[in-house]
Amino acid sequence: MFPKKKIQIKRHLFYETSHSPSLADIVGADMLKHIVDFCFIANPYYPDKKLLKLLQQQLPMLIKSYPSSNCKIAQRYLSEVLHVDPNNLIIGNGATELITIIVKNLIDEIAIPVPTFSEYTEKIRKEDAAKLYQLPADRDYQLDLNDYATWIDANKVTSALIINPGNPTGQLLPLVDMKAFLTRMAHLKMIIVDESFIDFAGEDIPSLLPYIDEFKNLVLVRSMSKHCGVPGLRLGYCCSSNQDFLLEMRKHIPVWNINTIAEYFLTQLKRTDPQYHIARLRVITDVRYLYAELKKIDGFFVYPTGSNFVLIKCTCGIKATELQHLLLENYHAYVRDCSNKVGLDAYHIRVASQGKKKDKFLIEALKDISLKYKK
Repeated sequence: MFPKKKIQIKRHLFYETSHSPSLADIVGADMLKHIVDFCFIANPYYPDKKLLKLLQQQLPMLIKSYPSSNCKIAQRYLSEVLHVDPNNLIIGNGATELITIIVKNLIDEIAIPVPTFSEYTEKIRKEDAAKLYQLPADRDYQLDLNDYATWIDANKVTSALIINPGNPTGQLLPLVDMKAFLTRMAHLKMIIVDESFIDFAGEDIPSLLPYIDEFKNLVLVRSMSKHCGVPGLRLGYCCSSNQDFLLEMRKHIPVWNINTIAEYFLTQLKRTDPQYHIARLRVITDVRYLYAELKKIDGFFVYPTGSNFVLIKCTCGIKATELQHLLLENYHAYVRDCSNKVGLDAYHIRVASQGKKKDKFLIEALKDISLKYKK
């Protein structure tokens, strides 16, 4: 069942960015159809074929048109599916645009549990403004909110970050615990909660969106690349009831910061919302299967997850970088090497569910590797 031909990859590209390089850059566009991409985290079932066809039909008109210069129009389309006040939203050219604006312009210092999504540490205004809080390896990198709050106050940090579910850990913090933390830390200038993966956390989405008005120092950040499966459209948003925060952010956002294809996609959200939730629930089912099967493989430790991806520690002796290259070259499967994540060691990879059929292929590949390394 495994490919017979070993492929050549451009290994130097892995060392030129802290993020995973594009698969097309690594293997070439002609090879893309032969590779299963478990690295980039995105919903494999949405947009569905009907919506993709509609986008294709509209493409000639969209690429010849300017996007709207009125950001409130797109905010209204998004608010219809989020069920929030559109005035509490800012839509960005990916969540990374908004993260960069926040950490560069709105905060002086911030507590950051590590390992984490590197944009929060790399785009900070001053390097020493990032106050790193190491998550304990012996507790599966779980964030204890009470300990975190005590540490923040003891170190007199004025802002804080929580990614829920965590990235790259996949750990999920219960909604009741999140609300208790926000209540306790109401004195902080800002609390950023990144919920980019929260739609995969359960059948009922344990988001803070319905409670946005209760916490004036809260800024929710979400990447639509993840839960909507559209990384190429570069869509993300933040939500806050603090209009001073939003006003300051808008000063740094250029006109036409999202393109016409992305704008048109937003107009289709309400109409396709039922299909989206069917896709979301399907992903949840798939990742539970992936997690259960991965746990059966000797030589790998699988961390609990509340997201659509799984963090794995290689305990069979192979390092993450070597495993990543081996899977890509010999098995044509691309996974995330997490060894460059601050707070993790050299033996962790992250894999995102790509549907049960493709997930089974990855499971078998890891079983095969496990058997070879046990020998």
